[in-house]
Amino acid sequence: MLMRTDPFRELDRLAQQLTGVTGTWSRPSAMPMDAYREGEEYVIALDLPGVAKDAIDIDVERNMLTVRAERRPVAKADDVQMELSERPLGVFSRQLVLADTLDTERITADYEAGVLTLRIPIAERAKPRKIAIGGEADHKQIRG
Repeated sequence: MLMRTDPFRELDRLAQQLTGVTGTWSRPSAMPMDAYREGEEYVIALDLPGVAKDAIDIDVERNMLTVRAERRPVAKADDVQMELSERPLGVFSRQLVLADTLDTERITADYEAGVLTLRIPIAERAKPRKIAIGGEADHKQIRG
C-alpha cells in the first residue's frame, strides 16, 4: 500500500552519517520509519527524537504524504563549551506515495516520546463486501 519515492535515499542517509553533514531545507535528511497494517488501517511510525511538536509539518496532496521536521539546536549559555555533538541537527523529510485504497481524508497523527505515529484508514470502497445476486423475481416484466 506504500511505495518509496526515492530509491537512493538510503545511500544519502549513509553519506550524511559518514560526512556529518546535516539536512537543509533544500536537501533534507531522511528519518527512520516503520510502516505496517494494523486491522483496518495503515500505521506509519517515524523517529523524531528531540524534535519539538511545533517543528513538525505533515501534508497530504492527492496520494503524496510529506512529513518534514526540524531539529533545532538547544539554546546554550555563553559560558558553555561543547565537548561532543553527535546528535544531528537540521531538517528531516520523508515522502510516501499512498495507495488509492487509503482514506487520506481521515489521517490522524500523534507525537509521543519522539515518535510521530500516523494512522491512515483503509477506504470503505477498498474493503471487501458481499454482492447480492438478484433472481428472476427481482426482474418482473410488466405486460400490457
